[in-house]
Amino acid sequence: MLVKVCFSVFIVLFLASCSSPHEHKLKISATTWIGYTPLFYAKEKGWLKPLDIKVLKVSSLSENMHLYEAGNADAFVGTQYEYEAMKKAEPTLMPIMMFDRSNGGDMVMSNTSITELQKSSESIDVYLELDSINRTLFDDFIKRYKLEDKKFNYFNKNQAYIATLNTKNIKNNSLVITYIPYNSELEKNGFKELVSTKDGLELFVVDALFVRKEMLLEHKQQFIALKKLVDKAIIKLKEDPYEFYTVVKPYMTDISYEEFQHSLEDIIWINTEKSPKFMQRMKTAGIPIEGLI
Repeated sequence: MLVKVCFSVFIVLFLASCSSPHEHKLKISATTWIGYTPLFYAKEKGWLKPLDIKVLKVSSLSENMHLYEAGNADAFVGTQYEYEAMKKAEPTLMPIMMFDRSNGGDMVMSNTSITELQKSSESIDVYLELDSINRTLFDDFIKRYKLEDKKFNYFNKNQAYIATLNTKNIKNNSLVITYIPYNSELEKNGFKELVSTKDGLELFVVDALFVRKEMLLEHKQQFIALKKLVDKAIIKLKEDPYEFYTVVKPYMTDISYEEFQHSLEDIIWINTEKSPKFMQRMKTAGIPIEGLI
C-alpha cells in the first residue's frame, strides 16, 4: 500500500514539473490595423512561442469584442471606443500596453464631395462597423459638417467586405468609414478621402492592449515580456521596413510596399510615450493609465 501511495505522489510531482508554468496559453485577438502589425511580426518570427502567447487574427473590431466577451480571448487590442463598450461588463478592464495614435489612419471616404452631401436632399448610404470607433468618427463628421438633418441608410459591415465596394456599382451618395490599410483598396475602387484624424477631424484615437486587472496580475511577467517584444518589433520596423513588410504582408490586404510605407505615415507610435502631456490627454479622454507597462 505504501509503495502505491509513493508511486502516486511521484506521478503527481512529475506531471506538475512537466506542465507549463502558466495556467493556459494567453490568447490575444487583433485586427489587421497597421498599428497592430508588431504583434503579427513577433508571431511570425516565433518570438511568442516561448511566452505561451497566441495572437488571433479577426476581421473586424466588433468581432474582436465578441471574441473577448465569449471568453475565447484573454486580451484584445483596440481603441478607447472598445474599452468604453467593454468596461461596463468588465469594470477592472484597463490598457496595459500602448501601440499607436491615429494621425490620419482613420478616415471618412465617399463617392462624392462634402459640398454635394450638404446640398443633396437624397438619403445617404453609410458603410461602417457600427459597434466600433467607426461610429464615433461618423458622428463627429456629420456634426462637424452639419449633416445631422440628412437621412442615412446604415450598412453594418466589416472592413473586409467594405473594401470590396466599388463606385462603379454604387448609384447613391455614399460614405465609407474605414481605416488603413483598407483605404488603399477603396481608393483603387474610386472612393476619395474626405476627412481623417489628421485632416478635418480632431478625435484623439489611441490603440492599446486591454485586459482585466486579474488577468494582468496572473500573467504579468508574460505581458512584460510581450511589451519588450513589441518594442523590439517596432525598432525592427524602423530599421528595415521592407523586411518587416514581407513578414506581416500575409496578414494584410493586398497592398504594395509603397502603400504600406504610406500607411505608416498615418499613425504615430506611442509604445514608449510617457510624457506628462500625453498622460494628461489620456486622462482627459477617460483612459486609465495606472496599468500601463
